Amino acid sequence: MSEINSNEDQIIEETVYTLDDCSPELRQVVKFEEVPAELIDMLVNVYKVSEPTSREAWNALPASAQNVLDNFEQFHSLVALSQSYSGVDFLGEMQDTKFPEDMGTEEQAEYKASMLDKVLVNCVKDMCKQLKKARRNPPMKREFTEIFQK
Repeated sequence: MSEINSNEDQIIEETVYTLDDCSPELRQVVKFEEVPAELIDMLVNVYKVSEPTSREAWNALPASAQNVLDNFEQFHSLVALSQSYSGVDFLGEMQDTKFPEDMGTEEQAEYKASMLDKVLVNCVKDMCKQLKKARRNPPMKREFTEIFQK
């Protein structure tokens, strides 16, 4: 019993990241897209945790699609931005969702987490599709490269 109480009394330290902790590519995306200050913390956290998934998707892309961008960091930055905006939109929509009365709080939380995960995975898939399209679409390719021009 004392172990349970001591675990409850422990303070969980929250790591606060800033754009300085991220790649220049993410900072460029933030600047180009004029990301609101209120979204920066979420964006940076999404960026930090989504790297393995983004890298897996990047590695699965054909080289011709990878060549639309200069490097993985550009891809990862675009994915993180997409996931952040989609996540905010999803969470906003979930505020108004009415759940069945027989669905418990834990079930609701699991449902929300599952649906959010699907939204985030779809962002990665969508970015991969867009890069594949951009290989053969010069105006679309230019849209990607404009973001990262100095």
